[in-house]
Amino acid sequence: MSLFTREKLEESEADSDAPLAHRMRPRRLDEFVGQQHFLGPGKLLWRMIEADRLSSVIFYGPPGTGKTALARILATTSRARFEELNAAASNVAEVKAAIERADEQRRERRRTLLFLDEIHRFNKAQQDVLLPAVEKGVVLLVGATTHNPFFSIVPALVSRSQIFEFRPLSEEEVCLILRRACGDVERGLGGRRPEVAAEAVAHLARVSDGDARRALNALELAALTTPPGPDGRVRIGLAEAEESIQKKAVLYDRDEDAHYDVISAYIKSIRGSDPDAAVYWLARMLEAGEDPRFIARRLVICAAEDIGNAAPYALAIAQAAAQAAELVGMPEARIPLAQATLYLATSPKSNSAIVAIDRALEEVRKGRLLEVPQALRDAHYGSAGQLGRGAGYQYAHDFEGHFVPQEHLPAARVFYEPSDQGHELEIRRRLEEWRKRRKLGLAAQKENPSTS
Repeated sequence: MSLFTREKLEESEADSDAPLAHRMRPRRLDEFVGQQHFLGPGKLLWRMIEADRLSSVIFYGPPGTGKTALARILATTSRARFEELNAAASNVAEVKAAIERADEQRRERRRTLLFLDEIHRFNKAQQDVLLPAVEKGVVLLVGATTHNPFFSIVPALVSRSQIFEFRPLSEEEVCLILRRACGDVERGLGGRRPEVAAEAVAHLARVSDGDARRALNALELAALTTPPGPDGRVRIGLAEAEESIQKKAVLYDRDEDAHYDVISAYIKSIRGSDPDAAVYWLARMLEAGEDPRFIARRLVICAAEDIGNAAPYALAIAQAAAQAAELVGMPEARIPLAQATLYLATSPKSNSAIVAIDRALEEVRKGRLLEVPQALRDAHYGSAGQLGRGAGYQYAHDFEGHFVPQEHLPAARVFYEPSDQGHELEIRRRLEEWRKRRKLGLAAQKENPSTS
């Protein structure tokens, strides 16, 4: 646990031994970069700060986007005492102690901003300890999390807080932060007078994926490890930048938002007949280490749900890709998965299979259960004839076109409506003819029962 006064905050930020990303944390709102969708002039958090009506908030978003920095700035702008806990290292006793200190300060008419980093790491019981203090205004809670708060934080705490979702910084915003660090003599690299090429800054901004901390760490590494030239200046070009940041980290948490968001984008791209987008999202998952079997299972579902009989081979290809991926493993599994992805994305689409089964299930669950017609009932046992089982059944293969008008449901129902796409267009034409003939044939049989 760390207790900060404003003076201690400033001292810690000026610590020359601290990493560059820590030293370059913005100290004032005018230094803060990004998140203009809620912090720009006239936006919600901006208005709350301007009116000095700050309430408990939860900052949610990826790493390196300014959650901790903004929490510290809020403490300064609201003239509140700042206290920080990290949920990964704290317990209920420390939370209660912090709340007690805040209550004492409140009696002296001084507010306390309690910054709880990684709040999602607290279990339900630990989060519940915060509720009375938040409810009564004993503390201004600022919780920070990389996990979706609607899944990871108790609803009662969410309902008492404003949720602000942080977005990855744009490349332009990361470039601005890097250039500031290069020129800042007091806290940045300005004292070393590094000469950083524009393409190096652009590369760090691009590869960092909107994470300012990652970009600043790479810049500092490049500045500290690049030998100075004859004039004593460090020159950082594209090669030095590439060496400093190495492999790009793919944002992907297999049990959180990124997992579900990317697989959702993947399936929707296939459904939307966009093979380029679909194979990109496939690559994103594979590069992040997603289980190929999970991807294969979703392909099989997609083949039946979104393509169905419009391209009947889609299901077979998806199943074959699943078996191939299981057989060969990664990295070769990427090839059959890509083949199946591209086949499904470029196939004609129909959701008639899922529509038909869901309509039928709805009928079974809510409608009156229909009896099996006598002609269709099992007649394989000896006494079945005495009960009339199978009486009047007509074997379709004995008739021209292997079709005979016959009642298969005691009440007319239409569950399956083929689309006009791909192979289903032919199915649609054939089914329309059969349904027409069945309707006419059954009507004739009712008028002349002796002919049935």
